[in-house]
Amino acid sequence: MALLHISLHPPSPLSFQRSSTIIPALFFSRHSSAKLHQRGIKLAAAALPSESAIADFWRWFRERGALTQPPLPVRPAVVPEGLGLVAERDMLRNEVVVEVPKKLWINTNTVAASEIGPVTLGLKPWVAIALFLLREKAMGAASLWRPYLDILPPETDSPIFWSEEELSQMRGTQLLNTTFGVKEYVQNEFTKVEDEVILPNKHLFQKAINSADFLWAFGILRSRAFSRLRGDKLVLIPLADLINHNSSITSEDTCWEIKGKGLFSRELIFSLRTPASVNTGEQIYIQYDLQKSNAELALDYGFIESNNKSRELYTMTLEISESDPFYGDKLDIAESNGLGETAYFDIVLDRPLPPLMLPYLRLVALGGTDAFLLESLFRNTVWGHLELPVSRANEEMICRVIQDSCTSALSYYQTTVEEDEKLMERGGLDPRSEIAIGIRSGEKKVLLQIEQVFRERESELDTLEYYQERRLKDLGLSGEQGEIIFWESK
Repeated sequence: MALLHISLHPPSPLSFQRSSTIIPALFFSRHSSAKLHQRGIKLAAAALPSESAIADFWRWFRERGALTQPPLPVRPAVVPEGLGLVAERDMLRNEVVVEVPKKLWINTNTVAASEIGPVTLGLKPWVAIALFLLREKAMGAASLWRPYLDILPPETDSPIFWSEEELSQMRGTQLLNTTFGVKEYVQNEFTKVEDEVILPNKHLFQKAINSADFLWAFGILRSRAFSRLRGDKLVLIPLADLINHNSSITSEDTCWEIKGKGLFSRELIFSLRTPASVNTGEQIYIQYDLQKSNAELALDYGFIESNNKSRELYTMTLEISESDPFYGDKLDIAESNGLGETAYFDIVLDRPLPPLMLPYLRLVALGGTDAFLLESLFRNTVWGHLELPVSRANEEMICRVIQDSCTSALSYYQTTVEEDEKLMERGGLDPRSEIAIGIRSGEKKVLLQIEQVFRERESELDTLEYYQERRLKDLGLSGEQGEIIFWESK
């Protein structure tokens, strides 16, 4: 019988499996300072910029030509989430909130035009921009970007900024592994850029940059860039990046665009629009990303949506073992159907299992008397057979292994779902504790759901129809009730 390899932790600490993309690719999503709207939690006063800093930024923003049509219908202000955009008048849906010209963007072009441009050639876009932010910040009043840099938060509530004690609240979670992986990734990038760029060019980086500084820049970029402006297109948009998230906004693609400033102008502007009507004095919100799980929201922005089941997700990793005697055949079949040696399946709370999960499980577990399905004769039809139960032994194996894996994963958590719910009901928790409890509770709920699905399936093994029964029916050798039909000559 084949060995069934299952991992209930992300295969790589740098991946979020909903998008199946490693950190450097998914790296920058949506933005904002500290997005805690769903919970209505206020940031500590020490994390907020002063009124004078906000006023200086607002003056800088206007003086640098951002305001083409006075007055602007919004202003930056302190809000429950930290900083946000507040309407100065009633605004209808799809009205322009702000238009930011390209000269106020921070992207790789900005870096290339700066003093450090020549030494950042060939760096990853985010690394180059991170170095630019840190150098400009160290320049203080000599930096043209100081008013913007002065309103950036010292950190967010992303787990990458948590203490060991705070992280211990997420013991057993996939997010904890991912957090460690992200921090290791950032540290490795820092070590490399320190050796290759920073130290050989001390005349450009006169103030020392350490790994904590670099992690800060990483977190700022991760939390403030808009979703489609990632990778090579990575850009920070001052003022626009203050806009916060609201789960009641269900559209994410119509609230902003990059366009020409005028009909015949080549100058680009970033145009932000209202996704919903707002009244004077109300905060303007957008939807960051409908597809992100709570773990992704936490890592990117430092908040979760506690009551949104569609955000509760657990990633199951399945693998065809190289020690499997049928490894080559199974890998060929998997690749022919868009999968590979390792497959990642995101299971969402209260939703059916991913459609490819059971066929892949059956393939991985295939062996013994069922191995004939791996022969080349069946290569074009085998996946269709795997979409239905193959044999009792095969189905029983996957049911038991999945249940055992879930039980094992659940044992690593320090609390039960019920205990977590009591903690949340009691209230008085700090934002990071709320995130930790929400993440671990959500993961456990999904694990319990998976366990229940396969427990029920195991109880139905005797009622399922397997390959041999289906084949006999196709040949007319079995009745509707499964009885064998014997043909006797007259």
